[in-house]
Amino acid sequence: MSSTGKAEKKAAIDAASWMFNVVTSVGIILVNKALMATYGFSFATTLTGLHFGTTTLLTSVLRWLGYIQPSHLPLSDLLKFVLFANFSIVGMNVSLMWNSVGFYQIAKLSMIPVSCFLEVVLDHVRYSRDTKLSILLVLIGVGVCTVTDVSVNAKGFIAALVAVWSTALQQYYVHFLQRKYSLGSFNLLGHTAPAQAASLLVLGPFMDYWLTNKRVDAYGYSMTSVSPLFVVCSYSLSCPAALPLEPTLANLSVSADLQPYLSKSSAI
Repeated sequence: MSSTGKAEKKAAIDAASWMFNVVTSVGIILVNKALMATYGFSFATTLTGLHFGTTTLLTSVLRWLGYIQPSHLPLSDLLKFVLFANFSIVGMNVSLMWNSVGFYQIAKLSMIPVSCFLEVVLDHVRYSRDTKLSILLVLIGVGVCTVTDVSVNAKGFIAALVAVWSTALQQYYVHFLQRKYSLGSFNLLGHTAPAQAASLLVLGPFMDYWLTNKRVDAYGYSMTSVSPLFVVCSYSLSCPAALPLEPTLANLSVSADLQPYLSKSSAI
């Protein structure tokens, strides 16, 4: 196969993987919303821990079947990743709670310039003039929204700031670890999912009580309420679908930032 043919095939695979990533991520947002709105399971951080728990089961099965090869990830790097990832999850939840939906989504857009900034500073990446102009346009939009949105408050702005930077750092670290240790998406997930599941299931109930003033153990568990919870966690197995896609950080950020807009339009 010619180099042109290989490039076209890779572009097609990347585009398909990118779209699959967005669609499945939007799907998990919608089923999570349905679970919280219909059945009152408002414990977002604990629910995320349950998602990572089911993902851990998936990666264990794939390792047993031989689809995930043995690999090494130092404990120090794993702990750094879990720290960034958990700050991202909690920060996004708090940002959504303390800000309007509009400002929350605009704040997520600012992850694109932040991710590009990390690549420029840490990897010495050079962007084209058109890309820089596009990033400038995003920054102007975020600035205008921040100034004109009367619902923005100090603690909401700080929560959004923490969420954006921790999420951008998490995305950068995914990119960094995959390159440094030659890890595929599922290999990396096999290392990080158990640690994230354990940390979020331990800390999640306390964080959710702080956010909602409700206790996870006081939820009305029954066959009717647990069944959709099981379905939601089962659906999350389709979402470790960063799959073979290894895009730039900017593309990772665009993929993440499309999700709330698509989920909002799907709910209308």
